[in-house]
Amino acid sequence: MNKPLRRIAIFCGLLVLTLLIRDNWLQYVRADELATDTNNRRVAIERYATPRGDIIVDGKAITGSKQAASGDFEYVRTYKDGPMWAPVTGYASQAFGTNQLENLEDGILTGNDDRLFFRNTLDMLTGKKKAGGNVVTTLNAAAQKAAYEGLAKRGKGAVVALDPETGAILALASYPSYDPSTIAGYSDDDQKAWNKLQKKANPNDPMLNRALRETYPPGSTFKVVTAAAALEHGLYTDADSPTKTPLPWTMPGTTTELKNEGTIPCKNATLRVALQWSCNTVFGKVGSDLGNDKMLETAKQFGFAEEQFTPVRANASVFSDDMAPSEVALSSIGQFNTAATPLQMAMVASAVANDGTLMKPYMVDKLQASNVDTIEQTEPEELSKPLSSDNAQILQSMMETVVDKGTGTNAKIVGVTVGGKTGTAQHGVDNSEKPYAWFISYAKLDDGSSPVAVAVVVEDEEADRGDISGGGLAAPIAKSVMEAVIESKK
Repeated sequence: MNKPLRRIAIFCGLLVLTLLIRDNWLQYVRADELATDTNNRRVAIERYATPRGDIIVDGKAITGSKQAASGDFEYVRTYKDGPMWAPVTGYASQAFGTNQLENLEDGILTGNDDRLFFRNTLDMLTGKKKAGGNVVTTLNAAAQKAAYEGLAKRGKGAVVALDPETGAILALASYPSYDPSTIAGYSDDDQKAWNKLQKKANPNDPMLNRALRETYPPGSTFKVVTAAAALEHGLYTDADSPTKTPLPWTMPGTTTELKNEGTIPCKNATLRVALQWSCNTVFGKVGSDLGNDKMLETAKQFGFAEEQFTPVRANASVFSDDMAPSEVALSSIGQFNTAATPLQMAMVASAVANDGTLMKPYMVDKLQASNVDTIEQTEPEELSKPLSSDNAQILQSMMETVVDKGTGTNAKIVGVTVGGKTGTAQHGVDNSEKPYAWFISYAKLDDGSSPVAVAVVVEDEEADRGDISGGGLAAPIAKSVMEAVIESKK
């Protein structure tokens, strides 16, 4: 072979080698990356080539699939009572992808999860079309309906209900909401619906999951955490001994008096009376006396400062570090920088109801194959123990006084012991905005069990400022949610 031909042969050989390396790189090294690339339309086509599995509540599907009217996607996602369940399901859209449970459990719902390999292999051998599995939730349909309808009457807000003994989420409602069915396809109508749901087009932000992703000033509901800190750190050992709280009380390092609402009996009030009437002076001084470190330690024990995964992510709630004593006082009554998600405040009520043990919140009970065989079962998991059993029972008695003859009487349920705490949270520059109305609570049955703990926050922009209170706006919603859960247990 002459020299020019030899050079051409070597060059061609190098080209073939390069192609082989490139082919193997694409097929083996980058295979997963390319298979999941959002620009790979074949992935989306394959995802919607068969009906998705369903998300299940109380044994019934709240999702479905139907044949697409046109296009290369064979099936489109449908939702039953979409706006009510959107904070739980999220959306599965041919145009905009997936979020929340639809995203986190996409592998199960599409049938592509590795744990379905054996099931899919059997189906292939028998000629059966591949089918998605199901996501069985912990949600209680009656409680969710009570929560959603209660919020709808008020305009904005969120509700979270937990089973204190397991951490199972029983209700997760956010209002205003949206119907995921309207954005499930790939048409111009879906694009228009999507645009209308964006915050820049709709200031009410209906796609915001207020139950998990909005942190609000918790107002006086945070006094439950402050009372827990007082008991756990030994500042006070019972609910009925007078506190050393003068009236008026000036915050340390300032000349500013911390005010109470009206003429409530707060001078040297016991912890029980202070919680019953929501005395700012008592709990502000408790927080200041304990100091930033001890207050932060207790807040963290209740779940503050960490994101929660239900498995849908919830924002971390906030209790700050390195604060001045006056700032600690304000933070200890749920003001200053303190901020909490509704999930977080439901966790606070849940831990108190469960004799001081906080269970990890979760909303997926189990994952199923298409033949309803269980692939994975969630086991309840202890998250922390912010209170001793004795101190939890002291705090229960205090919260029960709030409902029996304090600010939370609107949450009373005949034949059921209810503990609660109201809150009216100021916000905006110089408290210029209408306050948020809060209520946290739990129900306890005659056998001593506590089937439900609830947190409700209401943003009622139509209410007169003077009429906004946790007891007036939020407590009735909490009551209806607790009643729904109790009724479902019968």
